[in-house]
Amino acid sequence: MKVTKEKTENSQVFLTVEMEPAEVEVSLEESYYRLVKKASIPGFRKGKAPRAILESYIGKESLLDDALNHLLPKAYQNAIKEEKIEAFAQPNIEITQTDPVVFKAVVPLPPTIKLGDYHCIQVTPQPIKLSDNDVDAVIERLRHQQATWEPVERPVDLDDLVVLDIESSVEDKPFINRKGTQYQVLPDLSFPVPGFAEQLIGMRRDGEKEFNLQFPSDYPKGELAGKETSFKVRATEVKQERLPELDDEFARGVDPEFKTLDLLREKVSANLKRRAEEKARMDFEERVIEAVVGLTEVEFPPVLVEIEIDRIINRQLQQWQMDGKGLEAYLAGINKTEKELREELRPLAAKQVAQSLVLGEVVREEKVEVSDSEIDTEIEEMIKSATENKDELNKLLNNSQSRESIKQLLITRKTIQRLVEIARGSNMSIEKSQKEEQK
Repeated sequence: MKVTKEKTENSQVFLTVEMEPAEVEVSLEESYYRLVKKASIPGFRKGKAPRAILESYIGKESLLDDALNHLLPKAYQNAIKEEKIEAFAQPNIEITQTDPVVFKAVVPLPPTIKLGDYHCIQVTPQPIKLSDNDVDAVIERLRHQQATWEPVERPVDLDDLVVLDIESSVEDKPFINRKGTQYQVLPDLSFPVPGFAEQLIGMRRDGEKEFNLQFPSDYPKGELAGKETSFKVRATEVKQERLPELDDEFARGVDPEFKTLDLLREKVSANLKRRAEEKARMDFEERVIEAVVGLTEVEFPPVLVEIEIDRIINRQLQQWQMDGKGLEAYLAGINKTEKELREELRPLAAKQVAQSLVLGEVVREEKVEVSDSEIDTEIEEMIKSATENKDELNKLLNNSQSRESIKQLLITRKTIQRLVEIARGSNMSIEKSQKEEQK
């Protein structure tokens, strides 16, 4: 076997391996004995047909494929041992010729991480901005939720609720055909077709209208993109929204707990502040991690990005998959090919891989550990927050695999908290120096 190391780049080694004909012949002979026992060849008992007959019966290519399937993994292991290569993941192997047998292997190498001086990171927390306008916006949404709809004898206008009988078709095939469906006329609404809502403006109760609309060329449902739709609609009722007055009665309608409008506003303000603080915390942590990554030299093989892309897609499928549909249906729903989706996710996946590797190195540097009691406490909190099946959840969370996942989660959380403390400490030191200089 002749091994040539072509190059090393991007955390990968590129090898070319040429097999000795004698090695291939030994593997072919082993494949013959393996396959002849399974083949039912007319005129021969199983296992008794000569090799030439077997090759004629199943094809020389099939015999060679079987031989290489068994030979190449061993040859690859011998090649990386000979070149003293520490492989990090499974290689990408490509057979480039069969006479003699030559294959190329792209071998992923372990990531390399060289931490910078993260103890000097400086990240300034962003101030939390919350105004009365934010509270007013939430109150206004609550008013709309408590609103009533009253019939009116006037033409349809924006924001009205119209009861419609709809007949429609796309290329002479039925599209939407419903009676008594309710439709709120909102500006720039893309359902069922962009421009549909605007066609209803000015219609009166019991009025009818026919019109055609065209789906955009980039419409998410590819089978409808660019096609024309014919509509015939009849408005059987027109309703306008009646908002409740902003008073104590409205507050009690939202929740009897709120006896006055002021109490409702206080609760809304507190909720907004809590969410803003949580978002600010998460944003700050993300910027701290980015600061540490920015100080770090990190290289990793592309296979880690592909694995991360797979993980992101699987997570999206789990969130979206309510009726057993798989990736193909998901791709149709977002109007993308798998290749387009993977390319779109590649920058995010690369960023997440880099962050994960850097945090892992900080864990080793800081010697972050998690005790069994901390894992127990986390499990107790998770069970406490569950609303049902607490006994089953307890069993699920206390198996070894779940406990290890929780342990890794807590280690990551502790590590991020340590970096946040460093970043905050740097800021406090800077602020203290600035104040002393001003004295």
